[in-house]
Amino acid sequence: MDQPANSTARTSGRKSPRREYVCTPAFLRSLDGFRVYQNVELGLSARTIEAYRRDLCRLGDFLRRSGIDDWEQITPQALQPYLIELADANYRETTIARHVVAIRMWLRWLVISRQVSTDRTSLVELPKRWQRLPKTLNLERMAELVVSPDLEEELGLRDRAILELFYACGLRVSELCGLRERDVDLSAGYARCMGKGRRERVVPVGREARAAVREYLEKLRPRLLARGVERGRFKTPLTRAVAAAIPLFLSRTGGPIERTAVWRLVRREAKRCGIEKQVSPHTLRHTFATHLLEGGADLRVVQELLGHASISTTEIYTHVQVKHLKDVHARCHPHGALQEEERKEDRRRGSSAKPGAATP
Repeated sequence: MDQPANSTARTSGRKSPRREYVCTPAFLRSLDGFRVYQNVELGLSARTIEAYRRDLCRLGDFLRRSGIDDWEQITPQALQPYLIELADANYRETTIARHVVAIRMWLRWLVISRQVSTDRTSLVELPKRWQRLPKTLNLERMAELVVSPDLEEELGLRDRAILELFYACGLRVSELCGLRERDVDLSAGYARCMGKGRRERVVPVGREARAAVREYLEKLRPRLLARGVERGRFKTPLTRAVAAAIPLFLSRTGGPIERTAVWRLVRREAKRCGIEKQVSPHTLRHTFATHLLEGGADLRVVQELLGHASISTTEIYTHVQVKHLKDVHARCHPHGALQEEERKEDRRRGSSAKPGAATP
């Protein structure tokens, strides 16, 4: 059996401490081959590949502690204690599901690479998860948010363009950070972005977003580019072709803007607008899809605009739309309002009947 080799990985659960996972050299070699498969055959992004590797390093540590050094010994019965270990570590259902997806993908690769004789992926089931409706903003709140950046501030034009583009195109934060100047055609009104699995899609850009991006390109981006050149971030001479290949949105120091900076931007502007609930870049993506469906857009069209590989992923927004319709019915229809009051009264009675509740 190979001697253990260190593999540092940080756990994904919020309550789990940082720890170092120790894997055997054979397992680490397996991960190296699996990385090539993910990159070449599946076309996964570098971030996704790294996330799967972190999850599998924890599995490798478990296999070492269990004395399993033959992949044929990996059975559902052998993996059950590992899943219990994840649950005991206070991982959320979504995090455990991601670990299971990584395991199934790795087991499938072992079959493809003929390192095991039988496919065991169907025997490792995903944990059942509660379906959570995506958080969205209503039209009025969204309209306030996209115009909230102060254009007199140094980066106000950039921040306004980012928020407008999020809402106009329904982009993921990684897609927005990966945009280059040449990916946005303001005259034709579209943006070309690279989504998950390296799937490229073209999305239309609305009038307000085009105006905000154009103003940012004309008045602010040249100054940020100059700072980047001064710090040696970009090669010189900075020709038009070179500038067009540089990321569209730049940081204060002239470098490509980072995902964390975009998250802070969205939360800061939401707080400025007095929005109490937590707002993230993905909230704007959810809002984009929900408002399209409420406006009568076809579900297949929304799927294409969001870049979902499966329409089942997009269908969650139909549940949001039904909730919106029920809320409108409860507010506007006399019988609907009466039923809503009855439901509220039932909920109050149910809460007061719980053990430990105050006796009236």
